[in-house]
Amino acid sequence: MDQERVGQLIKELRVKHHLTQAEFAKRYHVTYQAVSKWENGKNMPDLALLKQICADFQMDIGDFLNGEITVKEEAKKRMSPKLKIGLILGGILIIVFLLCFLFWYFLNDDFEFKTLSSSCSHFTISGSLAYNRSNSHLYISNIDYCGGEDNTLYQEISCVLYEVQENSTTKISEAKYEGSEMITLEDYLRGIDFKIDDFSSDCSRYSEGSLYLEINASNSLEKTTTYRIPLSFNDRCTK
Repeated sequence: MDQERVGQLIKELRVKHHLTQAEFAKRYHVTYQAVSKWENGKNMPDLALLKQICADFQMDIGDFLNGEITVKEEAKKRMSPKLKIGLILGGILIIVFLLCFLFWYFLNDDFEFKTLSSSCSHFTISGSLAYNRSNSHLYISNIDYCGGEDNTLYQEISCVLYEVQENSTTKISEAKYEGSEMITLEDYLRGIDFKIDDFSSDCSRYSEGSLYLEINASNSLEKTTTYRIPLSFNDRCTK
């Protein structure tokens, strides 16, 4: 998932439809600052909101997530007069192609969405998963510490996303802080998110407790505090 390219596409859609950032933000119940961050590649909408944007502007969600223009728009730009004549003369082939495309699309390319949250009382975490039979995009954001006031300054912090399948545990992604200045856990987590493409197209893997975040925070005395945060998918599989 190319975050900067997705941001460029959002800006192109907004400008093409003569909308200001404020008007676009109002349409999707966010602030204009959020829209500015999307367009500058500093952040991006969650996947449920991206689905709505794509529906409103008749974009293909799969192409949009990959930062590409839709197949239909691309085909129109490349279509020459000779090609148009060829398509007219080859009507039978076009019909066969369309039938095959529709069969493939409805079986394989319609994205399903699941929401992700934390079942740990110390953290509030939200995220989304978009998947079909051939692709998926996992996005985890808004990792907020809510376990009470903690002004401890930490020298090293790691935030690791794991997946558990049967007796196997796999590290999916990791973020680390090893700055020269000390930082609180809350301040560090505010800027952390995870974006994983091609996570899995097998819906049976999205089970309760199959994902968790492990946070390790070490202070100047080399004392380490560890949190293990189970993540839950709130919706059942439909595929």
